[in-house]
Amino acid sequence: METETLLHPHEIQFPNLGWKFSIDPTAFSIGSINIQWYGIIITLGLILALVYALPKMKRFGIDSDRAIDVVIGGVIGGIIGARIYYVLMRWDEYKGNWKEMINTRNGGLAIYGGIIGSILIGLIICKIKKVKMLPMLDITVIGFLIGQGIGRWGNFFNQEAFGTNTDSLFGMTGGTIQRTINDSMQIGGDLYQSGVTMLWNEPVHPCFLYESVWCLLGFVILAFWSKRRKYDGQIFLMYLAWYGAERFVVEGLRTDSLMLGNIRISQALSAVIFIASVILQIVFFAKRKRDPEHFVLYVNTEESHLLIAESRRNRLGIKGDDAKMGMNEDDEFDILNDDDDEDFDDDDIDTDDDDDDIDDDEDEDEAAAEKQSPDNNKPNTEDEKSDNNKEDK
Repeated sequence: METETLLHPHEIQFPNLGWKFSIDPTAFSIGSINIQWYGIIITLGLILALVYALPKMKRFGIDSDRAIDVVIGGVIGGIIGARIYYVLMRWDEYKGNWKEMINTRNGGLAIYGGIIGSILIGLIICKIKKVKMLPMLDITVIGFLIGQGIGRWGNFFNQEAFGTNTDSLFGMTGGTIQRTINDSMQIGGDLYQSGVTMLWNEPVHPCFLYESVWCLLGFVILAFWSKRRKYDGQIFLMYLAWYGAERFVVEGLRTDSLMLGNIRISQALSAVIFIASVILQIVFFAKRKRDPEHFVLYVNTEESHLLIAESRRNRLGIKGDDAKMGMNEDDEFDILNDDDDEDFDDDDIDTDDDDDDIDDDEDEDEAAAEKQSPDNNKPNTEDEKSDNNKEDK
C-alpha cells in the first residue's frame, strides 16, 4: 500500500493489518507544562519493574530494606546516564544549548547509557550499603527487561526508533514518520548523508515493537530460570547475551542509530557484550563442573540469613544489639518466613543437602531396627523380673 499524501502528524497506521490510530504524543497539560506519553510510559515500566523486583529479592538472598537505596540510586543513575550518552553521541546538535540537554520530555534517552549509568551508580551504593553485587545484578536485570519491554512503547507514541522500509505484516507508518523520512532524504539530511534510500510513503520496520516483544519474552525466561540458577551472576550474564543478540539485529534495521563515523555504536557494543557474555558463561560452566562447592549461591549462606533476620527484627521494633541477639536460635517471631514471596520454594534452588537426606534415612532405619531388637523386650528392673517369675509359678 502506498500513501499519496502525508498523513496527519498524530495518525499512525499498520497498513497490512488495517489498523489506524490517532494519538497525540502529549497526554495532558498542567498549566504551560505538557506531559508527554513518552514520560508516562517510561515511568510505568519503571514502576512495574520495582513492583516485581522488590518482593523477589529474598530469592536472591538480599534484604529489600538494605537494597532500596541501591534501587533509588540506580534509577537516578539510569536516567542521567541515558541522557548523557544520547547527548554525547549527538553533541553537534546540543552543544551550547544546556536547556535542551536536560529536556527529556520528547525522548532522547539511550538505553545503553541508562544500563551503564544504573549499574555504575547501583554498584557504588552496593559497596557502601554492603549489599552483595552479583545477586543484586541478577534481580536488577530481570527488572530491566520489564522496564525495557514496556518503555519501548514510548517510541510508538513519539513515532521514533523505526527502521527501513518493509512490506512485512507489521510494517507501520505515520504522519511524523513520513515527515522525518522526507526531511532526512533532503540534501544535507541524515539519511541522505548516510547513503540510505527510503520512501516516505511506504511502511517501515516497527523496531520498538520487535524490542518490546523480545524483552518481555526474555523477562519470562529469566524469571523462570532464576529459580534454577547455578551461581550468582548467571542471570546477569544471560541478560547480556539475550539483549545483546536482539539489539545487534534490530539496530541494523534502524535509521536513527547513534553513529561514530560509519559504525553504529549500539550495534558494535551489542556484539562485544554478546560475545563476552557467552565466553564468560562457558568459562563459569567449566569451573563449576570441576569445583561445584566454590559456586554457592549467596541465598544459601549464613550471612544472607542473618542479615535478613536482623532486618526483620528491626521491623518488629527490636533495635540495636537486641536485633542481633538470638539470630542463631529458633525463629520464634517467624522472621525468616516471607509472605511477600509465596511462590518461592527452597526446593527450586539447587543445594547440596542430598547427603543430609541420606543420613536422616539411615538414622530412621537404625531406630526401627533397635525397636525390633530382642534386647528391647528384656525386663529392665528387678521388680519386673520378680513379677514375671510370679506369673510363671
